[in-house]
Amino acid sequence: MVFTSSPKPKIDASKLKGFRDAAFSSVGNFIKLLPTGTVFTFQFLNPLLTNNGHCDDPNELLSRLLIIAGAFSCAFSCFTDSYTGSDGNVHYGFATGKGLWPSPASELVDLSKYKLKGSDFVHALLSTIVFMVTALLDPNTVECLYSSSYKKDHKVLLKAVPAVIGAISSAVFMAFPSNRHGIGYPFSSDDSDDQSASKEVE
Repeated sequence: MVFTSSPKPKIDASKLKGFRDAAFSSVGNFIKLLPTGTVFTFQFLNPLLTNNGHCDDPNELLSRLLIIAGAFSCAFSCFTDSYTGSDGNVHYGFATGKGLWPSPASELVDLSKYKLKGSDFVHALLSTIVFMVTALLDPNTVECLYSSSYKKDHKVLLKAVPAVIGAISSAVFMAFPSNRHGIGYPFSSDDSDDQSASKEVE
Protein backbone atom coordinates (compact mmCIF):
# COMPACT_ATOMS: atom_id res chain seq x y z
CA MET A 1 0.00 0.00 0.00
CA VAL A 2 2.91 2.32 0.61
CA PHE A 3 4.19 1.73 -2.90
CA THR A 4 0.85 2.53 -4.57
CA SER A 5 0.36 5.92 -2.90
CA SER A 6 3.88 7.37 -3.17
CA PRO A 7 4.02 8.08 -6.95
CA LYS A 8 0.93 10.36 -6.93
CA PRO A 9 2.57 13.54 -5.55
CA LYS A 10 5.33 13.25 -8.14
CA ILE A 11 2.82 13.05 -10.98
CA ASP A 12 0.88 16.06 -9.68
CA ALA A 13 4.07 18.09 -9.29
CA SER A 14 5.13 17.18 -12.82
CA LYS A 15 1.76 18.25 -14.23
CA LEU A 16 1.89 21.53 -12.32
CA LYS A 17 5.39 22.28 -13.60
CA GLY A 18 4.37 21.44 -17.15
CA PHE A 19 1.33 23.71 -16.93
CA ARG A 20 3.41 26.56 -15.57
CA ASP A 21 6.05 26.19 -18.28
CA ALA A 22 3.39 26.04 -21.00
CA ALA A 23 1.65 29.10 -19.62
CA PHE A 24 4.69 31.32 -19.65
CA SER A 25 5.88 29.83 -22.94
CA SER A 26 2.60 30.87 -24.58
CA VAL A 27 3.04 34.47 -23.50
CA GLY A 28 6.72 34.30 -24.44
CA ASN A 29 5.77 33.45 -28.00
CA PHE A 30 3.48 36.46 -28.20
CA ILE A 31 6.19 38.80 -26.97
CA LYS A 32 7.52 38.42 -30.53
CA LEU A 33 4.38 40.24 -31.71
CA LEU A 34 5.28 43.28 -29.59
CA PRO A 35 7.58 46.13 -30.71
CA THR A 36 11.12 44.97 -30.01
CA GLY A 37 12.23 48.41 -28.83
CA THR A 38 9.42 48.57 -26.27
CA VAL A 39 10.15 45.10 -24.93
CA PHE A 40 13.91 45.78 -24.74
CA THR A 41 13.37 49.12 -22.97
CA PHE A 42 11.06 47.53 -20.42
CA GLN A 43 13.42 44.62 -19.74
CA PHE A 44 16.33 47.04 -19.34
CA LEU A 45 14.61 49.67 -17.16
CA ASN A 46 12.33 47.50 -15.06
CA PRO A 47 15.04 46.04 -12.78
CA LEU A 48 16.44 49.55 -12.26
CA LEU A 49 13.13 51.26 -11.53
CA THR A 50 11.88 48.48 -9.25
CA ASN A 51 15.24 48.14 -7.51
CA ASN A 52 15.16 44.45 -8.42
CA GLY A 53 11.81 44.02 -6.71
CA HIS A 54 12.72 45.86 -3.49
CA CYS A 55 10.44 48.87 -3.94
CA ASP A 56 9.69 51.95 -1.95
CA ASP A 57 7.03 54.50 -2.96
CA PRO A 58 9.11 56.30 -5.67
CA ASN A 59 10.12 52.96 -7.23
CA GLU A 60 6.51 51.80 -7.29
CA LEU A 61 5.41 55.00 -9.02
CA LEU A 62 8.19 54.75 -11.62
CA SER A 63 7.34 51.11 -12.25
CA ARG A 64 3.70 51.97 -12.90
CA LEU A 65 4.67 54.80 -15.25
CA LEU A 66 7.00 52.48 -17.18
CA ILE A 67 4.21 49.92 -17.66
CA ILE A 68 1.77 52.61 -18.84
CA ALA A 69 4.34 54.03 -21.27
CA GLY A 70 5.10 50.56 -22.64
CA ALA A 71 1.42 49.79 -23.13
CA PHE A 72 0.91 53.07 -25.00
CA SER A 73 3.92 52.34 -27.20
CA CYS A 74 2.54 48.90 -28.12
CA ALA A 75 -0.85 50.36 -29.03
CA PHE A 76 0.62 53.27 -30.99
CA SER A 77 2.97 51.04 -33.01
CA CYS A 78 -0.01 49.05 -34.32
CA PHE A 79 -1.19 52.16 -36.18
CA THR A 80 2.13 52.74 -37.94
CA ASP A 81 3.52 51.22 -41.11
CA SER A 82 6.51 51.53 -43.43
CA TYR A 83 7.30 51.62 -47.13
CA THR A 84 10.28 52.09 -49.40
CA GLY A 85 10.08 55.51 -51.04
CA SER A 86 11.23 56.61 -54.46
CA ASP A 87 14.49 57.74 -52.84
CA GLY A 88 15.25 54.14 -51.83
CA ASN A 89 14.88 54.82 -48.11
CA VAL A 90 12.45 53.25 -45.66
CA HIS A 91 9.83 55.72 -44.43
CA TYR A 92 7.46 55.31 -41.49
CA GLY A 93 4.06 56.89 -41.12
CA PHE A 94 0.83 56.84 -39.16
CA ALA A 95 -2.14 55.02 -40.69
CA THR A 96 -5.12 57.26 -41.52
CA GLY A 97 -8.36 56.83 -43.40
CA LYS A 98 -6.61 57.76 -46.67
CA GLY A 99 -3.23 56.12 -46.23
CA LEU A 100 -0.02 56.94 -44.38
CA TRP A 101 0.90 60.31 -42.91
CA PRO A 102 3.39 61.78 -43.45
CA SER A 103 4.33 60.19 -46.76
CA PRO A 104 7.50 61.68 -48.30
CA ALA A 105 8.93 60.25 -51.55
CA SER A 106 5.76 58.24 -52.17
CA GLU A 107 5.23 58.98 -55.87
CA LEU A 108 5.64 55.30 -56.81
CA VAL A 109 3.83 53.86 -53.78
CA ASP A 110 0.14 53.02 -53.56
CA LEU A 111 -0.60 54.52 -50.15
CA SER A 112 -4.24 53.42 -50.23
CA LYS A 113 -3.26 49.90 -49.15
CA TYR A 114 -1.93 51.34 -45.89
CA LYS A 115 -5.30 52.80 -44.86
CA LEU A 116 -6.58 52.41 -41.33
CA LYS A 117 -8.47 49.15 -40.78
CA GLY A 118 -10.68 47.74 -38.08
CA SER A 119 -8.16 44.97 -37.46
CA ASP A 120 -5.62 47.63 -36.42
CA PHE A 121 -7.72 48.38 -33.35
CA VAL A 122 -7.97 44.66 -32.56
CA HIS A 123 -4.19 44.26 -32.82
CA ALA A 124 -3.64 47.37 -30.71
CA LEU A 125 -5.91 46.06 -27.98
CA LEU A 126 -4.34 42.59 -27.95
CA SER A 127 -0.78 43.92 -28.09
CA THR A 128 -1.55 46.15 -25.13
CA ILE A 129 -3.08 43.27 -23.17
CA VAL A 130 -0.17 40.92 -23.93
CA PHE A 131 2.34 43.58 -22.87
CA MET A 132 0.41 44.35 -19.70
CA VAL A 133 0.23 40.67 -18.75
CA THR A 134 3.93 40.21 -19.49
CA ALA A 135 4.89 43.33 -17.54
CA LEU A 136 2.61 42.71 -14.56
CA LEU A 137 3.82 39.11 -14.20
CA ASP A 138 7.49 40.03 -14.41
CA PRO A 139 9.19 38.80 -11.20
CA ASN A 140 10.44 42.27 -10.27
CA THR A 141 7.02 43.81 -10.91
CA VAL A 142 5.28 41.11 -8.86
CA GLU A 143 7.61 41.72 -5.93
CA CYS A 144 7.19 45.47 -6.26
CA LEU A 145 3.45 45.93 -6.82
CA TYR A 146 1.78 42.91 -5.20
CA SER A 147 1.51 42.29 -1.48
CA SER A 148 2.61 38.97 -0.01
CA SER A 149 -0.97 38.04 0.88
CA TYR A 150 -2.17 38.74 -2.67
CA LYS A 151 0.58 36.60 -4.19
CA LYS A 152 -0.29 33.78 -1.82
CA ASP A 153 -4.06 33.95 -2.33
CA HIS A 154 -3.93 34.37 -6.11
CA LYS A 155 -1.04 32.07 -6.96
CA VAL A 156 -3.19 29.91 -9.26
CA LEU A 157 -4.66 32.97 -10.98
CA LEU A 158 -1.21 34.43 -11.69
CA LYS A 159 -0.22 31.14 -13.33
CA ALA A 160 -3.44 30.69 -15.32
CA VAL A 161 -3.77 34.19 -16.80
CA PRO A 162 -0.82 33.88 -19.25
CA ALA A 163 -2.21 30.66 -20.72
CA VAL A 164 -5.70 32.16 -21.16
CA ILE A 165 -4.39 35.36 -22.73
CA GLY A 166 -2.07 33.36 -24.98
CA ALA A 167 -4.91 31.16 -26.25
CA ILE A 168 -7.27 34.08 -26.93
CA SER A 169 -4.56 36.15 -28.61
CA SER A 170 -3.52 33.19 -30.76
CA ALA A 171 -7.07 32.71 -32.05
CA VAL A 172 -7.62 36.39 -32.78
CA PHE A 173 -4.26 36.93 -34.47
CA MET A 174 -4.96 33.93 -36.69
CA ALA A 175 -8.39 35.31 -37.59
CA PHE A 176 -7.09 38.85 -38.14
CA PRO A 177 -3.45 38.61 -39.28
CA SER A 178 -1.47 41.83 -39.45
CA ASN A 179 0.53 42.79 -42.53
CA ARG A 180 1.88 46.01 -41.06
CA HIS A 181 5.56 46.62 -40.42
CA GLY A 182 5.42 49.70 -38.25
CA ILE A 183 7.78 51.33 -35.80
CA GLY A 184 9.53 48.69 -33.72
CA TYR A 185 8.63 45.81 -36.04
CA PRO A 186 10.86 44.13 -38.67
CA PHE A 187 10.62 45.73 -42.11
CA SER A 188 9.43 43.54 -44.96
CA SER A 189 11.05 43.53 -48.38
CA ASP A 190 7.67 43.19 -50.10
CA ASP A 191 7.25 46.93 -50.43
CA SER A 192 10.70 47.23 -51.93
CA ASP A 193 9.81 44.58 -54.50
CA ASP A 194 6.56 46.42 -55.32
CA GLN A 195 8.44 49.62 -55.89
CA SER A 196 10.95 47.93 -58.19
CA ALA A 197 8.11 46.44 -60.20
CA SER A 198 6.52 49.87 -60.57
CA LYS A 199 9.76 51.31 -61.88
CA GLU A 200 10.09 48.53 -64.43
CA VAL A 201 6.54 49.16 -65.69
CA GLU A 202 7.27 52.85 -66.20
